[in-house]
Amino acid sequence: MKLTIDHADLAAAVSYTARSVPARPPVPVLAGLLLDATGDRLRVSAFDYEISADTTAPATVTETGRALISGRLLSDIVPTVRGAVHLELRGPRLTLKAGSARFILPTLPLEEYPALPEPGATAGTLAGPAFAEAVAQVACAVSRDESLPILTGIGLRHDSEAATLTLYATDRYRFAVRTLPWKDADLADTSAVIPGRALTDAAKATADDTAVDLALPTGSSGLFTLRSEHTTTTIRALEGDLPKYDALFPTEFAHTATVEIAALKAAAQRVALVSTKKDAPIKLTFAADSTLVLEGGTDDDAQAVDNVDTTLDGGELTIAFNPAFLLDGLNALTTSSVQFDFTSPTKPAVLRGHGSDDQALRYLLMPIRLTS
Repeated sequence: MKLTIDHADLAAAVSYTARSVPARPPVPVLAGLLLDATGDRLRVSAFDYEISADTTAPATVTETGRALISGRLLSDIVPTVRGAVHLELRGPRLTLKAGSARFILPTLPLEEYPALPEPGATAGTLAGPAFAEAVAQVACAVSRDESLPILTGIGLRHDSEAATLTLYATDRYRFAVRTLPWKDADLADTSAVIPGRALTDAAKATADDTAVDLALPTGSSGLFTLRSEHTTTTIRALEGDLPKYDALFPTEFAHTATVEIAALKAAAQRVALVSTKKDAPIKLTFAADSTLVLEGGTDDDAQAVDNVDTTLDGGELTIAFNPAFLLDGLNALTTSSVQFDFTSPTKPAVLRGHGSDDQALRYLLMPIRLTS
């Protein structure tokens, strides 16, 4: 193998694939990046049996060939060089030269590297920015509790009649749901749960692509595929299903309030500063005089009070939330104001962007019962 490639193209390819290299690989070869030079492109791939990442970059190839190189080493080296990068494989060593820098890297045993999984057939196409935004919005509700693996995933549900793809996630304390139109999806009704961190990384990596192709797991295939013009990621779906969200979101409300997001976030962050426990609740009182009063702390410790303007329909209401969960929901919204819909102080509240449609983010947040 012998080729020349621009450092920016190589850096992008290595960065895209290296995120799939496991920190503690079950076998040593899975710590490597597979380099495959052919035609006028360099293909860079990574695979850990659960996630694969594959991309190509333009290169001047004078000798075709393949090599398996430590992903950590390449990730550390490539961002530090500039200009044209020359790669040459001679025996069990790969020489990387760029400007005055020269690195001689050992290769990993190529014959022990597993075959990359076959990506699923494209079911439909979405705009890269829209898909990345939707994934990021629902990811705020993904659980970090590895003891319940299914809750660490993001659900994808295709509705052929409605021509939509719905993304959803929950950690049992909140539920985030976002729907995208998917009119060109050639797929029957189906759903799957994809590991949240892997899906978030893959969507973020293709956020600047005009269009991305998706393939949901179907039949015997347990693989989700996200493909752009020069990149492909496959992710093995989790076994099981997330709770059904349709029945959880109330459709009738006794109180509705609208608050400017920036002001509410700033006030919530200030009030939360006095809490000795990070999950201590903050109390929100929506008053009839169009004021939202935020209170934090306890009689025995520091206390804080702040207020912001609001519009209220339905009478006064006092409710308490985990401040981190409240801020997660506010940060996920893309509008300037948030609309709170309440049924009662002890029932989940629904947050959505003020003036948004039914396909925009809906964030269901459980309140915390206040002790007298």
